Amino acid sequence: MDSLLFLLVPAASIVALLFAWFFYKQMMKESEGTETMQKIAAYVRRGAMSYLKQQYKVVGIVFLVLAAIFAVMAYGFSLQNAWVPVAFLTGGFFSGLSGYLGMKTATYASARTANAARESLNGGLRIAFRSGAVMGLVVVGLGLLDISFWYLLLEYCIPDDALNPGQKLCVITTTMLTFGMGASTQALFARVGGGIYTKAADVGADLVGKVEAGIPEDDPRNPATIADNVGDNVGDVAGMGADLYESYCGSILATAALGAAAFAYSGDIDLQFRAVIAPMLVAAMGIIASIIGIFSVRTKENATMRMLLNALSNGTNISSILTVLFTFGVLYVLQIPNWAIMAMTVVVGLVVGAVIGKSTEYYTSQSYRPTQKLSESGKTGPATVIISGIGLGLESTAIPVIAVIFGIIASFLVASDFDFSNISMGLYGIGLAAVGMLSTLGVTLATDAYGPIADNAGGNAEMSGLGENVRHRTDALDSLGNTTAATGKGFAIGSAALTGLALLASYIEEIRIGLIRIGENMLVMSDGTEVLTEKASFIDFMHYYDVTLMNPLVLSGMFLGAMMSFLFCGLTMNAVGRAAAKMVDEVRRQFREIKGILTGESEPDYERCVAISTKGAQRAMVLPSCLAIIAPVVTGLILGVSGVLGLLIGGLSSGFVLAIFMANSGGAWDNAKKYVEEGNFGGKGSEVHKATVVGD
Repeated sequence: MDSLLFLLVPAASIVALLFAWFFYKQMMKESEGTETMQKIAAYVRRGAMSYLKQQYKVVGIVFLVLAAIFAVMAYGFSLQNAWVPVAFLTGGFFSGLSGYLGMKTATYASARTANAARESLNGGLRIAFRSGAVMGLVVVGLGLLDISFWYLLLEYCIPDDALNPGQKLCVITTTMLTFGMGASTQALFARVGGGIYTKAADVGADLVGKVEAGIPEDDPRNPATIADNVGDNVGDVAGMGADLYESYCGSILATAALGAAAFAYSGDIDLQFRAVIAPMLVAAMGIIASIIGIFSVRTKENATMRMLLNALSNGTNISSILTVLFTFGVLYVLQIPNWAIMAMTVVVGLVVGAVIGKSTEYYTSQSYRPTQKLSESGKTGPATVIISGIGLGLESTAIPVIAVIFGIIASFLVASDFDFSNISMGLYGIGLAAVGMLSTLGVTLATDAYGPIADNAGGNAEMSGLGENVRHRTDALDSLGNTTAATGKGFAIGSAALTGLALLASYIEEIRIGLIRIGENMLVMSDGTEVLTEKASFIDFMHYYDVTLMNPLVLSGMFLGAMMSFLFCGLTMNAVGRAAAKMVDEVRRQFREIKGILTGESEPDYERCVAISTKGAQRAMVLPSCLAIIAPVVTGLILGVSGVLGLLIGGLSSGFVLAIFMANSGGAWDNAKKYVEEGNFGGKGSEVHKATVVGD
């Protein structure tokens, strides 16, 4: 019976991929508009694919090197499971594939969205949102498909008599975590490279085009405008997709590993198996709920910003409610101990996700006071816009952090039956909360990927010279997209925090399996007592490695982790600055040397600007990305396991807060500019507008 239930996991993944294909084919049937619209879309598509091709070449080399190292560790020194190198490669491959498919869809959808907006607002929203749904469904579909494949393969290949029955599932789930590491590595490069490309193009297009030349956003006379549109796709579609693919798979795999550990010595192998597949089934039910939610998104003509936000929120809310109902059913059928109580951990995760989303919306949407006040600060120049934006971002960290703290404590207490000493069940509950938060990723990521599609549609409408009524509709879709993109970033950061905590706990399971593999079957504590490695609890491992705040190795690791977050951000921001400076110089050069650009008599050299952003991103993404990969290894060699645990804790806590601060400041600056462009505080071309452009 339980084995048959597991088949729902690959079945749900196939359903997700089929609906993604259906939405893609439906979008491709729509008209791409006039010849000019098609030409502009082709420019963006060619630039985006060119960037992705270059990025995958660089990432491919990194993957081959890391896979070779894993192979030496596995086959040369027997320090890793023999399947680890292959699992690592498949994780990276499927993460990259999801980004490619999502971005390909987005580049075909933008012109079709703009063309549909010539007829109605709802038509444009439907095409943009369902095209974004392709990204969401591809991510969850490929993620669950890969997880299903690896579970079935390892279950078949690892013999039952090689280990005691309870230990077999622990080996399977910890081996599968390596597949998650491959996805993480790909996400790291996609996020860093895509972010550098996006902002370099954005700065070049806005500073020279809007502030110096005084031409509108997405004006075809701006040489950087195509690069700007390409950046929306590589950063906010391919990058975000890879990022959330990693969090999605990581949460499921970490929770499965924690479930295997929690019930390893319960004496009931069937119960252990059910605990392992529970997060997979919750995610599978989330796919079905997401598809239903996607079909529920629609709006009225001439809808306000609030009405558009409500339309997207309806899809997410319907999916969340259905996921809760499905989760109670799944855990009841699996007969997980205290199944009704355990199901509440998924509710906790969904609530935390909703709170973070609403908080991000409040601080970044021009419909609310914080962003409106930020626009108003432009009356006294760009300096006050920057100061106010930094203050807004710092203030905005409070609610998400408190929400995650609530999620951690509530899910731990609920799962452990309010017993803090029952750590294994408490950590399993935190993992389920992370899975719950990401269970509706199919629809949540659709709302996020919708943003750059709507943005590109607005750019296409502007460059194609479509009517004012069309531009008004695409502006409404674009403004909504800016908010959903900011909300998506907040959701991604919050889910990564819970997933990171679950992965931190599963790191202990990796240590256990590693010690057993090298023959260390007994832990000798500082007081001389001995504990079998395979039966040691989390507390035993904490005592063995002296993971306390009084241990200088742990403290040193925590400071290193906190520092790494800031060093990583510093390297990436400086990379953006260097690439943006080159873009600004190139745009100025074209305005100066190519006669007739500003009068519309000559066409700018768009491809030159695309090449500058591509080259800048490729070069700059390597150092910060490799630093994130190498730092834990070096820390482990010098400070040991205690230092690595400190590093992970410090990096997780500081990185979470820093990411919320930066994402919300950036989203607020972007929408503060949009609020002025709607006609407030002097409108486009005013001094306030120029000040908010600098902030953006």
